[in-house]
Amino acid sequence: MTKNLLLDIAILLTLAVLGVVAYKLAPLLQPKTDIVLPLSRCNLNQQACVATLPDGSQMEFSIEPRPIPALRPLQLQVSFRGGAARRVEVDLAGTDMKMGYNRPLLAAQAGGNARFSGEASLPVCITGSMEWEATVLVDDGKALVAVPFRFVSGN
Repeated sequence: MTKNLLLDIAILLTLAVLGVVAYKLAPLLQPKTDIVLPLSRCNLNQQACVATLPDGSQMEFSIEPRPIPALRPLQLQVSFRGGAARRVEVDLAGTDMKMGYNRPLLAAQAGGNARFSGEASLPVCITGSMEWEATVLVDDGKALVAVPFRFVSGN
């Protein structure tokens, strides 16, 4: 009976430790944003999309090649008119299915903090096509702004 009790205590302790670790890591999966803009109606499979940020500047976001494929390198581009950013990340998440952490940090391009670019790829979905949400996370030094876009990849 002592052996079973020790095993039960070990299992409960392991579950408690896993719960604490998950609680501590949760902000990585869902960053605390100061401002979340409404979902854009622009289709990233057809064109670059423009969003107006709270400070009045404009952000243009594009993913190439088009249409957006799975399992191929993607070029992510973000540029700003009338403003700049300190840091830009793009969170790529499946809308109907969790596909793992996929948030590349874009690098500032020559000429200041008005252009950022980077690479990413989408995992393949067994159903063929999949809807994704690409949330551009813009840190301008004053606030972290989330700008969401949706698109479909695959067949």
